[in-house]
Amino acid sequence: MIAAPYLPTGLVFPESILHSELFAVLATFVAINTVMYAALAIVKVLPKVYAPGWMRSRGERSETRSIHPDMPS
Repeated sequence: MIAAPYLPTGLVFPESILHSELFAVLATFVAINTVMYAALAIVKVLPKVYAPGWMRSRGERSETRSIHPDMPS
């Protein structure tokens, strides 16, 4: 049986390209893009939260303007 010569696998670019500034910028862009898409996917899966349940509506007063201030509104 004839032994095949050793061929490096997994290196497509020379090592100098992997240490270049352009490659670092591209890797940063890909990382930020991945995190953004993961966050959007998680938000899409979570149930909807409706604001009127925990926020005061636009026309609602914070205090009563009644002459009977202890009356519920």
